[in-house]
Amino acid sequence: MHEIALVESIIDIVSTEMKKHNITKVETIKLRIGEMSHVMPDALIFGFDVLSKETSLEGARLIIETVPTKGQCRDCNTEFTIKDVIDICPKCGGTSYDIISGKELEIAEFEGS
Repeated sequence: MHEIALVESIIDIVSTEMKKHNITKVETIKLRIGEMSHVMPDALIFGFDVLSKETSLEGARLIIETVPTKGQCRDCNTEFTIKDVIDICPKCGGTSYDIISGKELEIAEFEGS
């Protein structure tokens, strides 16, 4: 379960940014997590609730935005949502594409005072 290591990183990053901006309490943390990242949101939220206890992040709410997996066709440049391991371009039927989203794992923003 790599979610615990991810939570530790999230806490470290947000705590560092809090110090830089003189923030003492965080209310929300918005995460962007790609479908291909294989992160389990429920495990991430549980781990965050446990590891943030007795810290300045205790009580903060994680808001998770799931980023769909998208490809860009190498033949016609069309962008499309990938629904299966092997997918085809809906415009030209091409099977050669680059993954352009869905691997994200980032802290988009956090709010506090």
